[in-house]
Amino acid sequence: MDIQLSNICHSYGSVEVIKNISFNIESGKIVCIVGPSGCGKSTLLRFIGGLERPTSGEVLQLGAVPKDSLNPMTFVFQDFALLPWRTVGGNISLVLEDHGIRGAKANKIIDDVLSRTNLADFKNALPKQLSGGMKQRVAIARALAVNPAVMLLDEPLSALDSQTRELLIDDLVDLWSKKPFTAVYVTHNLEEAVRLGHSILVLSRRPGEIREVVTIDIPLKDRGYGNAELEKQRKYLWEIMRNEAKAADLELINV
Repeated sequence: MDIQLSNICHSYGSVEVIKNISFNIESGKIVCIVGPSGCGKSTLLRFIGGLERPTSGEVLQLGAVPKDSLNPMTFVFQDFALLPWRTVGGNISLVLEDHGIRGAKANKIIDDVLSRTNLADFKNALPKQLSGGMKQRVAIARALAVNPAVMLLDEPLSALDSQTRELLIDDLVDLWSKKPFTAVYVTHNLEEAVRLGHSILVLSRRPGEIREVVTIDIPLKDRGYGNAELEKQRKYLWEIMRNEAKAADLELINV
């Protein structure tokens, strides 16, 4: 299933947040969205996921949703959103229970996603027993359990230290390499963007417009830390964003 954004514009009262955004998200690809603070990245993600509607324009789902997809659109947030009284398996079970899936069928799905996210040994652990990185793995496993047509990730690694973030990037690459999925990934971190994005949507300061779309053709599995070509792309993205980020920072200070 592809996603088509057509002339998306949005305002909160008199404040124009997003302006004239049109873009296609291809099935099986990861699109990263970057831009200065306050440019509407997370707002755009909510429009894609149907949590809000734009003032004008439309978000279209093109093609059929996979027949075994329980939730066409599934979010992964930076705060993990795990229930502390439920085990790892119980937290994943929650999204299946919402669809009436329990018992052996649920356990089969849970065991599969725990295996894919390297959490098989922690099925009965409580969130308080897990590190931040492991909690985010559980959140990703929970998203995978409903076999979404599109995963929507809003700064999923921003609360983690640099070492844990690097490991989670490797995990996401490994997951995609084994079973490609469609994802829209919002981040402030340009290194994350060049490591994970097949396409990178660069937004201007508010109101967010598309400044440029950067395509990276290097296979995800070959985008290891320290790759010279990726560093070149990261610097290019920062050159695009530098002046926009400075202006956005001043706007936020003066609000």
